[in-house]
Amino acid sequence: MQVHTLVVDDDQQHRHDLSVILTFIGEQYEAYSSQEVNSSHWEKEWGACLLGKVSSSQSLTNLLNFLRTHHHIPVISMGEHENELAALPNYVGNLDKPLHYGQLMDAFRHCKEFLGKQTFQMPTFGRKNTLFRSMVGRSEAISQIRHLMEQVAATDASVLIFGESGTGKEVVARNIHYHSTRGKGPFVPVNCGAIPPDLLESELFGHEKGAFTGAVSARKGRFELAEGGTLFLDEIGDMPMSMQVKLLRVLQERCFERVGGSETIKADVRIVAATHRDLESMIAEEKFREDLYYRLNVFPIEMPALRERMEDIPLLLQELLARMEAQGAKPIHFTPRAVTSLMEHDWPGNIRELANLVERLIILYPGEMVDISHLPMKYRYSQFPEFQPEESFMSVDDHERLALADMFSSQASELDNIQNHSDLPPEGVNLKEMLAELEVDMISQALEAQGGVVARAADMLGMRRTTLVEKMRKYGLSR
Repeated sequence: MQVHTLVVDDDQQHRHDLSVILTFIGEQYEAYSSQEVNSSHWEKEWGACLLGKVSSSQSLTNLLNFLRTHHHIPVISMGEHENELAALPNYVGNLDKPLHYGQLMDAFRHCKEFLGKQTFQMPTFGRKNTLFRSMVGRSEAISQIRHLMEQVAATDASVLIFGESGTGKEVVARNIHYHSTRGKGPFVPVNCGAIPPDLLESELFGHEKGAFTGAVSARKGRFELAEGGTLFLDEIGDMPMSMQVKLLRVLQERCFERVGGSETIKADVRIVAATHRDLESMIAEEKFREDLYYRLNVFPIEMPALRERMEDIPLLLQELLARMEAQGAKPIHFTPRAVTSLMEHDWPGNIRELANLVERLIILYPGEMVDISHLPMKYRYSQFPEFQPEESFMSVDDHERLALADMFSSQASELDNIQNHSDLPPEGVNLKEMLAELEVDMISQALEAQGGVVARAADMLGMRRTTLVEKMRKYGLSR
């Protein structure tokens, strides 16, 4: 179905001029004044809304309310009311006058990209049961993790999970437990790096009354609490060497004594451990026991970082939004451009960082459409569009039309320049060199200010990332 463009402008001459241009480029449109537009018009499927001059403040308020409600319609400012429109979640950009063919075509291309959300559906992840519910993704990396979990869950083998912080190591441990024969038993997690070394032994094995100052009663340790189930030793690489010896004995003998006690207690516990450290390097540095490493590392699972499975981000966003909506949060919606931008981020904090970002956006923009401009600066990898036509998007015919359309405005600009720039020195200047030096200086400053991130520097300079890359190549600038 052909989608049309809605033109709203109270200046009749502007409406007529724009109608001529839209007809020339083959764009279907309907043009009205702000007084003529009513609720029935907004029921149609518009491909874009070009908003020009609105003379009445009440009409402008009504239009903004309509556009805010119908946030699926991309909005372009025609050089008027830009500040008011910029607050809309569906604001796409601004067109400066006089209009150029390439600029206009670039604007419509951005509108089509924005409209991609009509067909851009977060892929659903069918779950016939609760198996691996939290392991969201369709990438090869996460599919391999699911396969490994499926293989080891039915056994009683010790599992050692490697991976960066925030990749979901505890999620894997819980899934292995819940889908094993011990699934009805307890799952007891303990963070070995969060407990002081002198308390870790008591925490794991328990203590008898009077075993040390403050032990006013006997207390079970984590091994006893995990009886018949799974003990998850998180950050095992942070366990002190003295405790590693005692843990090794428990794993070998399957029994232990409480601190201050003499009774031997049998341990029917499955061990799943996790670490973000390189244990083999720690073994070489004599910071981790080699025999304990091999006792734990019966079945290793290496969690991929989020940057290694970027294609899973849309599914992860869907899952995180669904969870927060179930907790009573108002759902938000991401535009395709925002999702694409998030897929370009490095994610040093992995899924935990993504979850924190989603929670922050839900607090800031409850029930709204989230575009690139709503993301924190470090997550923006595409600038808010100021429509400057790029060579790569133009055909030969486009270039010819652009040259024809620009010829008239360039002649007028030359006359203005002659009239307004008459204060040149008698010897003249090399304008090309002056402009090049200024451009190099501005680009260098922007890159330095944005820590070498090209996308953010381009945003700062008001140009496209690809344009900035070309200019950097032209002037031999590096990041």
